[in-house]
Amino acid sequence: MKQSNLGWIHGLLGVIIFAGSMPATRLAVSGFSPEFLTGARAVIATVFAILCLYVFKQPIPNIKQIRSLVLIALGVVFGFPFFTALALENITAARALVFVALLPLATAIFAVLRAGEKPSIQFWLSAILGSSFVALFMWFQDQQAFNFRSDLYMLIAVLACGLGYAEGGQLSKQLGGWQVICWALIIALPLMLLLFGIYFPQDWDTIPVTAYAGLFYVSLFSMLIGFIFWYKGLAMGGVARVGQIQLLQPFLGLILCAVFLHEAIDFAMIVVCFAVIICVFYAKKYA
Repeated sequence: MKQSNLGWIHGLLGVIIFAGSMPATRLAVSGFSPEFLTGARAVIATVFAILCLYVFKQPIPNIKQIRSLVLIALGVVFGFPFFTALALENITAARALVFVALLPLATAIFAVLRAGEKPSIQFWLSAILGSSFVALFMWFQDQQAFNFRSDLYMLIAVLACGLGYAEGGQLSKQLGGWQVICWALIIALPLMLLLFGIYFPQDWDTIPVTAYAGLFYVSLFSMLIGFIFWYKGLAMGGVARVGQIQLLQPFLGLILCAVFLHEAIDFAMIVVCFAVIICVFYAKKYA
């Protein structure tokens, strides 16, 4: 099998795992503050990251790689988790997925700026069309009133994540996918420990079980395991190209919202999902 195709398979596995992030975060902020959640998920993931790096005796990155890792840490260890948690205190997971629909486009733009990739015009048309399909669908799906501050938080989160994805995908070609997220977690650890300590909950008895479940998921799956597949996929298949698989993430997220948060799925979602799959196919073909 071609390396690029393997990259798409790894990317798809990563997206499937990431699809649970918004519903899980929504559950987690029902019991934990956004600040504590951001710190706790990273601290828990870092414990496993340190074990992995120690067991497999990975070399310490050089100065240039550390600079790149700082950007990755700011983007995906702090930026995206923190701002999505802030947003999800006041908006539904479904509304947050409106903004997640813009992630593939943000990733592709940063792939050009940071990774030096040069996708074709046909690729950009497919990417923009696919993002538009998802964004418009999600927009009309969620009739919740505007919340300017939370919507702004989600926009910041998407930009931070797009940068972290592009930078991480590029660096994974040198360090390897799982090594990148592990080192990024370690670099972010001092800040995450600060958030963990300052916002440590005082009354654990009032925290619902569902909040613990959400914390467990975002700590191990969203913060670590998903990135192992995702960064490897971006490195193998190209950041801008494989990044388009994220167009499916809002739909997978909606399915999880329906199962765990009791939100409805309608026929329009199925139709738009097929349209998005076609856009992803053409993005892959013309990338």
